[in-house]
Amino acid sequence: MSGYPGGHYPGQHGGYPGQHGGQHGGYGGDGYGRPPPGPPPPGQWGQQGGYGGYGGGPPPQGPPPSQYGQGQYSQPPQQHGYGHHQPPNYPPPQNLDQYGYQNNQGGYSQGGYSQGRSSAPAPPHNAQQFGHGAPSNYTFQYSHCTGKRKALLIGINYFGQDGELRGCINDTKNVSSFLMERYNYKREDMIILTDDAQDQVLQPTANNIRRAMGWLVAGAQPDDALFLHYSGHGGQTADLDGDEEDGTDEVIYPVDYKSAGHIVDDEIHHLVVKPLQAGVRLTAIFDSCHSGSVMDLPYMYSTKGVLKEPNLAAEAGQGLLSAIGSYARGDMGGVASSILGFAKKAYKGDDAYNKTKDTRTSPADVIMWSGSKDDQTSADATIAQQATGAMSWAFITALKKNPQQSYVELLNSIRDVLETKYSQKPQLSCSHPLDTSILFVM
Repeated sequence: MSGYPGGHYPGQHGGYPGQHGGQHGGYGGDGYGRPPPGPPPPGQWGQQGGYGGYGGGPPPQGPPPSQYGQGQYSQPPQQHGYGHHQPPNYPPPQNLDQYGYQNNQGGYSQGGYSQGRSSAPAPPHNAQQFGHGAPSNYTFQYSHCTGKRKALLIGINYFGQDGELRGCINDTKNVSSFLMERYNYKREDMIILTDDAQDQVLQPTANNIRRAMGWLVAGAQPDDALFLHYSGHGGQTADLDGDEEDGTDEVIYPVDYKSAGHIVDDEIHHLVVKPLQAGVRLTAIFDSCHSGSVMDLPYMYSTKGVLKEPNLAAEAGQGLLSAIGSYARGDMGGVASSILGFAKKAYKGDDAYNKTKDTRTSPADVIMWSGSKDDQTSADATIAQQATGAMSWAFITALKKNPQQSYVELLNSIRDVLETKYSQKPQLSCSHPLDTSILFVM
């Protein structure tokens, strides 16, 4: 597959990144000097409920695996075959600044997009208070994304299954090219899981996804920049732990979901948000249905920067904050760092600790751009004769047009791009209260 930046696409020659010529971020050596943690024990997260693919689907065929309970998985909707198209080749940018942006004065033009500078201020360096009723010592830290970079990209077309998609593998190619060309990511520091991979360890199975998520966050330090991208089917399932206001959890569907079950938002949060210490950036994009809260992040923003936030003062009145303080966890990489957080709604009495032990807020800098609200479905688009996820395409298009934007500017840019072709409404979620007027860095 000539022309793909960074070498051959995974699956042609097999092996994780760094298999040949050193580890460089592969599973054998995660790039941070420690092996990835194993998957959680089977059955830790309940698996119940229906399937919500790109627009819904018919009833399921066959029972789910016993280790995931008695729920049912309906099948993805009928889609089209996979279009084998290569992403366009763009020359790598020159004169990158510390954030990976083009260091040009007065704007420039490349690839048909006009690019310029934003007046948005850089993220602050000091610790930030959660506010909104939280004690003053509950803080988080923005990342400046000047440290190590790692990326996990997952694209699932569900070849040969009902509800086969076209664009998800293309998404991983487009996103990986974009990260390398524009943001100084290296191919050897990426793991790409796709269901056209010949090497079974690179297939997007439930176990491989969990293991790769562990690799992504292992050993991350302040100002590191991690990137997680998922393109595939998503859905909703009955909420089993009482943490969702709408009574449902959001899920993603691995390629082997019929036998291994889905992966619920609580588990995704546990794997990739909870381990991170203050000052680590995780940027995530989910191009799937019902993805608005698939990482269980409690702060959500509109295009105008209006905050949807947990009522921490009310939760403090229910004893939640004291429960968190009593069970604060630390010792992350030798840096005492409490995993602070608050449930999305208040609970009473002895349930307080059980409801808050898997906390939702984080001292880390976790940002998620999702392809739809929880009650929407995501479009599988065809852009320039190439099947691709609409959110992935809009994110790349908006940042190529103007790589230096504030969070709210970028959210509006993505929505403007989507509105030219789709009714889909992207959403910005965060692990902490976000000043949407500051510069988006990655």
